[in-house]
Amino acid sequence: MIVVVGGPPGSGKTTVAERFAKAHGYVFVSAGAKFREWAKERGLSLAEFGAAAQKDYEIDRALDRSVFEETLRQDSVGRDVVVEGRIQAHLLAERRVPCLKVLIDARPDVRARRIAGREGQSAAVARKEITARERSERTRYRAIYGIDVADRSVYDLVIDSSEKSPDDVVAAIAARVGG
Repeated sequence: MIVVVGGPPGSGKTTVAERFAKAHGYVFVSAGAKFREWAKERGLSLAEFGAAAQKDYEIDRALDRSVFEETLRQDSVGRDVVVEGRIQAHLLAERRVPCLKVLIDARPDVRARRIAGREGQSAAVARKEITARERSERTRYRAIYGIDVADRSVYDLVIDSSEKSPDDVVAAIAARVGG
């Protein structure tokens, strides 16, 4: 089975996807981790690499191709997979790949606090960066794929994590998966 976990920055998607994978023996494939890894390899911050991706759409295409291929490779050998990423649910739905598509969201103030804590910055700075990142991603994904990341219709399950712990969200996904 493939479970796709998407959502905006700071929603908890990576934490939840990692915990779900570990708790249920799934392989974890992360678009976000790969993006961060590629940024680090180039000596760029996430914001700088995002700006580079805005100018060179091949960065996103290569990232999404890599995540898609890894997901299908793991699935083809019988492994259950949790794939995390902003647009992975849209891409898999477009390609008609059977999967459970989960959107995790949270209020903007909650997301800013989470990112501020993780990055060691103020919530105001984090919120400003989230806004810029979301604007960049919205523009890129629409230009590259014709995807509107605000379109929730592709998701099978939508969870607001604002008042939930990561373990509560994992349990809700597990209940939907049936395990």
